[in-house]
Amino acid sequence: MRLVVDLNRCQGYAQCAFLAPDVFAMHGDEALLYNPQADAEQSEPLARAVAACPVQAILVEGLDETAGVPTAPGEEASRGR
Repeated sequence: MRLVVDLNRCQGYAQCAFLAPDVFAMHGDEALLYNPQADAEQSEPLARAVAACPVQAILVEGLDETAGVPTAPGEEASRGR
């Protein structure tokens, strides 16, 4: 999977580092480090990190964004499940 973070948009909330620590890490208070070529085994933590980013700065190519992301009550029906 190819991972891109818009570092101009990122505000350093670190939700991604908390949810996918094998892919993301904070360096200091604001600098985000990440692995742009994440392994497929990281798909569930990555999906959670993408969903949790408050500024939507993370883009992952090759990720089923619904994998492993908990849905809100009633949301499953809107997704056709």
